[in-house]
Amino acid sequence: MTAGRGGPRLSAPDRLFLDFQAAVAGRYSLERELGRGGMGVVYLAREVRLDRLVAIKVLPPHLAAVESLRDRFLTEARTAAKLSHPHIVAIYAVDETGAFVYYAMAYVDGETLTERIRSRGPLPPSQVPRLLREVAWALGYAHAQGVVHRDVKPDNILIETASGRALVTDFGIASVVREASTLDGGTVTGTPEFMSPEQALGEPLDGRSDLYALGAVGYFALSGRLPIEGETATAVLAKQVTESPRALAEVAEGVPRRLAQVIEQCLAKPPDERPESAGVVAERLGVALEQRRELPVALRVFVKRGARLSGPGSLLYLAFGLPTLVFTAAALAPRGAEGLAALAAFVTGTTVVPLVVLVTRARRMLASGFDHQDLGPAFRRELEEGHEERLFEYGRTAPFLERIMGFVTVAGLGGAAFSALLMAVVPSWWRTIGEWVGPLFGLSSFAASVGGIGWMYQLNRRVDLDTRIWSWLWTGRVGRLLFRVARPFLRARAVAAFTTHRATELALGLAAEKLFADLPRDTRRRLHELPATVRRLETDAQRMRARLEQLNDAIGFGPAGEAADPPSEVGARRDAVLADLRRERERVQHRLTEAVAALETIRLNLLKLHAGSTTVETLTTDLGLARDVAREIDLLL
Repeated sequence: MTAGRGGPRLSAPDRLFLDFQAAVAGRYSLERELGRGGMGVVYLAREVRLDRLVAIKVLPPHLAAVESLRDRFLTEARTAAKLSHPHIVAIYAVDETGAFVYYAMAYVDGETLTERIRSRGPLPPSQVPRLLREVAWALGYAHAQGVVHRDVKPDNILIETASGRALVTDFGIASVVREASTLDGGTVTGTPEFMSPEQALGEPLDGRSDLYALGAVGYFALSGRLPIEGETATAVLAKQVTESPRALAEVAEGVPRRLAQVIEQCLAKPPDERPESAGVVAERLGVALEQRRELPVALRVFVKRGARLSGPGSLLYLAFGLPTLVFTAAALAPRGAEGLAALAAFVTGTTVVPLVVLVTRARRMLASGFDHQDLGPAFRRELEEGHEERLFEYGRTAPFLERIMGFVTVAGLGGAAFSALLMAVVPSWWRTIGEWVGPLFGLSSFAASVGGIGWMYQLNRRVDLDTRIWSWLWTGRVGRLLFRVARPFLRARAVAAFTTHRATELALGLAAEKLFADLPRDTRRRLHELPATVRRLETDAQRMRARLEQLNDAIGFGPAGEAADPPSEVGARRDAVLADLRRERERVQHRLTEAVAALETIRLNLLKLHAGSTTVETLTTDLGLARDVAREIDLLL
């Protein structure tokens, strides 16, 4: 039941609306009905004293008339009212007035997850980890307070329109109404499709029951289908105990492996096979979220096409352009002014023109609001997406033809280098040795070209060599130089930078570099070590994140984190290894936090330096501390 959606209803108020308004007159002014269901009716109202909008949920009068249910509903609602969390709909008041029992909660302007999926289809895989993580945070907080929701479902998850954040409602209250429905010999009217097996069997529940429901919510959000379906509620409850849902990859396309693993772990039938807590689920979803950050279209286009000179064939230019330039220079240098002119024309065509094109591409990225720091995550995303597909299709081992082509390439390059060296070192012998050195150079160059084309074609099937080469060029010093050269050619019009995809350390580093660049020349000279320190901290933080990902894989996603406890010595050894990994993860998280904090301190003091509220000496001290952090990270790695 939503706590805050909907346009005005045009139908006249019913008797319940009028009676309830009379009962709460002077305290609440009802505006319209927001929705209704088995749990009662939700009204949009204005709290008179504080002049704020609230959503009021009224217990069905026929249930409120049962004293035991009335008391239990009030107890559950008051317990839920103690929960205070950014992703839990706040309950302001719980009260009873005459025949009515109700509670007032924050009005959320949005829609339920069910309404979102029914109207616009399943959520994109890039949005689901964030939504589930926010719900997991809310559940984890509630579980720590001793509150189990017992009815986690899309209808109880609200998506706020303005912020897009997820909020959970109806903590612990739904079960009162659901159980009350059986008093007259009726059937369970809860939500069987999202019940855990132990809940379907009427067994005692803990937080892991909510995690099962959270897995079902994720399954539904990605596929638009319920994990367990049946013609009747009884049939669904029986299947919840005995049947497993189809694999998520079979019903939803493009779901990241790690996200699917988290959801399927939550849907494990035995509670012991599910994650230990909602906090663990949130942590694993955070890993999946970092890997699936949605890149803006400008970056996607750049890493796929804009960063390259001529598509897949551009790697040949990078691989053979420099050797060809050296060999040509050696061949043309002995020919005097005419040779030097030809060499200058060759160098211009093979270096200056491509560099102008690349500077133009960098200028276009700057004009779109992106800087050099944004390219690293974009290229990593492109490489990660293609790695598993290539590994499955072509395997890890180089085929025979690839090895042959590699041998021909190396032999050709060796022969060409040797003959070019002879021509460059002993020009006086040119007439004597030219008869055989020239053909040797030509034949070797031809073999290197043909072998290199074949070898790179074969290698590029297993490894995205083209993207790796351009990634190395753009994310390194060459790319930084290209952006620096392109910056003066920007128009004065400022474009808002896109920062949602950047890791924190990259955003802080970029801000620090811009603040440093705006300092007076003398101040920059006194702080000349700052850019290198900032880049080192950025790199160290990225290394920490990569190491943290490896540890999360080993602890949370690998077989060791899933298996039941093996007997005796093997189990003890495995537990010891997992304990060591968890301790290392804590150290890595601590160092990552220190690196980001050091960057934040540098950025903050640069802002203070611009404002005149700190000194260069203070910033120099901070740089020394930052270098200490970097050394500690190096030791840890």
